[in-house]
Amino acid sequence: MRTWPIFLSPYQQAVEELKVKFKSLREQYQQSSKHTPIEFVTGRVKPITSIQEKAKRKEIPLEKLETEMQDIAGIRIVCQFVTDIDPIVNMLRSRNDITVISERDYIKEKKSSGYRSYHMVIDYPVHTVEGTKHILVEIQVRTMAMNFWATIEHSLNYKYSGEIPQDIKLRLVRAAEAAYQLDEEMSKIQGEVREAQSIITKLQEENRGTYK
Repeated sequence: MRTWPIFLSPYQQAVEELKVKFKSLREQYQQSSKHTPIEFVTGRVKPITSIQEKAKRKEIPLEKLETEMQDIAGIRIVCQFVTDIDPIVNMLRSRNDITVISERDYIKEKKSSGYRSYHMVIDYPVHTVEGTKHILVEIQVRTMAMNFWATIEHSLNYKYSGEIPQDIKLRLVRAAEAAYQLDEEMSKIQGEVREAQSIITKLQEENRGTYK
C-alpha cells in the first residue's frame, strides 16, 4: 500500500494537465465568435479499492496495471448537443500532445443497459523526476443528458453492488431512450438555443461594463 501514492502520482498529473488544457480550449471558444462544443470538463483517478476490485474481476496482475487497465485516469468532456461530439472527437484525434490508442462509439451502438457515450483511450506523456512516463487515459465524451443518466446508473450500481433489480433495469433502459430523444429534439433546435445563449452572453458582458 505504501507504493500506491507513488504509482498513482503520474496518473493524477495527467488528469490535472488534461483538465487545464481542455478547460483552456473551452475558454478560447468562449472568447471567440465560435460555438463552444465543450460545456464542462471533469477528471478523476480511480480509487485504490476500485482498482483492486477491477484487477481481481478482470484477472489483471498488479504488475500489469499500467498496460492492461486503461481507465485508472479518466477525463469526461460534456457537451450540449449530440452534434458537438464529433467535433470534440476530431479535435482529440488531431492533437499532437496525445496519441489515440482506441475508440468505442457507445452512442451509435449503445450498451444493453441503455448507456451511451463516446470512449477514447489515449497515450499521454507526463514529465516526472525520473523522465517521461506514458500514461493511459480514458476520455469519455457525452451530452449533458447522457451524463445525467450515466450518473444515476452509476449510483444505482453502487447501491445494488452491480446487481440492479430487473424492474429498475427496465426503467433505466426507458429513461436512457427518453434522454436520447431529448438530445435529438434539442439538436433540431440548436440554432435557436445558440442564438438565445449568444444574446444572454452579450447582455451579461454589457452589464459587467455598466458596473465597472
